[in-house]
Parts: sequence; structure tokens; C-alpha cells
Amino acid sequence: MKTLAGFVVTLSLLAFAFAPSPMMGLPPPPPSYSPTLISPMAGQVLYTGQTFRVEWKNSVPTQVIYPAWCEIELWLSLDGGWTWAFQITPSMDPNTSFFYWVVPNTPTTSALLDIRFRGEPWYPETHHAQTTSPFVIASSGQ
Repeated sequence: MKTLAGFVVTLSLLAFAFAPSPMMGLPPPPPSYSPTLISPMAGQVLYTGQTFRVEWKNSVPTQVIYPAWCEIELWLSLDGGWTWAFQITPSMDPNTSFFYWVVPNTPTTSALLDIRFRGEPWYPETHHAQTTSPFVIASSGQ
């Protein structure tokens, strides 16, 4: 009987040793994330204190079920993309396509947004700077 139990344990260990990688390795990669900014549009003027709907679309035409650990964030650059000093959204579901943003009191003629995707700890953050859509943040004059 001990021989049978030892055989079963050995067989179980071999099954796990030769299990396919999806079962024992890293999770499959999430679907590709490639967003395009819809608004603000290139050259658009936003005013400090204004509530503005920032909107983007993903390259995947329908909503995808991303793993629960995947997220996106939007970051703001005031110098044409040289630095990304302000995170303007919380971490959000990658299927999110808009965010209401209160424009900060940081006037600039070269504002850009970066839509960042990540799935920590397995997939590092990817940056999607919207360089074709620079916009202006103007003082509200109030």
C-alpha cells in the first residue's frame, strides 16, 4: 500500500513539473492597449478652473475584459512632453474612455496628456503620450 501511495505522490509531482506554462507560469498578456485622444483636440484652449471632459478611444473596437490588476492613468505635461509632473486621474479600469477634469491653475501653451497602461507586477507601465494633440491652458481671467 505504501508503494501505491508513493507512486501517486510521485505521479502528482511529475504532473505539476510538466504542467503547461499558463497553469504554472505568468498569466497571459493583456490585450494590446493603444489609446487615441479625442478631446481636448489639438490647439484647443481650456481655462483654469473649467470642468472639462477628457475623452479617448482604445484601438480595440469593443470592450475587452482586462485582468483585474490592469489599470490606466492620465498624466499632464506643461512643457510639451519633456516632463510629466501631474497625475490627473486616479487609477482606472482600462475600458474607461473619459474623465471629467477640473483644469488646474497652470497656464501653458504646450500642454499634453499621456495615457498610461500597466498591469503590475507582470506588465510594466507603457506610455501613450498624445503628442499630436497639444492644447492650451489659459488663465480664466477671474
